[in-house]
Amino acid sequence: MRQRLSSEPDRYRGRRRVPTPPRSRYAVVGAAAFVGAGVVALGSASSFPDAKAVSPNVLRDLESSKIADDIAARNNDAGRADRSDRGTNATTKLSEAQIEARAWLLPLDDYLFTSPYALRMGKLHPGIDLAAAEGTPYKAVHAGKVTHAGYDGGYGYAVTVQHDDGTEAIYAHSRRLLVKQGDTVKAGQVLGEVGNTGASYGTHLHLEIHVNGHPTDPVPLLREHGVDIKLKMEMVYGDLAAS
Repeated sequence: MRQRLSSEPDRYRGRRRVPTPPRSRYAVVGAAAFVGAGVVALGSASSFPDAKAVSPNVLRDLESSKIADDIAARNNDAGRADRSDRGTNATTKLSEAQIEARAWLLPLDDYLFTSPYALRMGKLHPGIDLAAAEGTPYKAVHAGKVTHAGYDGGYGYAVTVQHDDGTEAIYAHSRRLLVKQGDTVKAGQVLGEVGNTGASYGTHLHLEIHVNGHPTDPVPLLREHGVDIKLKMEMVYGDLAAS
């Protein structure tokens, strides 16, 4: 080993050497930190009892409660299935003729709603106007008997269908009629073709519905039967679902 000359600068002069702590101290500090972190992480769980310390009675009660819940769930599922079956059976008990008799449908497959049931220039417009191309077939909204089919002044060529509940539907301004007085028609059956006859200012179907001999707004009445004129939607079994 070379002896350091007195003239060489002492690189360690004025410096203080920090003694290395023993390895056992690191072990103690690390263990303490680990334990501290574990206490923080598990602190919220420290209040839970150990499973071995739980009373057997408590475990038995919990198991009984779970079994009761399972039985209740099965009963509910069975009840829902039973109700569903009853609903299906109730529907299937109706004959095809009965279903057809109670169905309500849209009068046209496609149209533009152009005029509501409302006052127009001081006079009541007693129906709604649905614009469609000339010659477009229009259909009965509900089953009934044709009580009028022919030319009717301002209505032009028109068809009146009386329903079993006493209400009447009038289809006006037709170009051509395809039914005659006395015919029995089903919902969805073609009655005539859209036209522009009578006091009409454009090709369209004028639809009126009378209740007790007086015109009423067809929009809410049809909606009650599952037909939405504004949204062009129909639910054939609307009356069946409501009953």
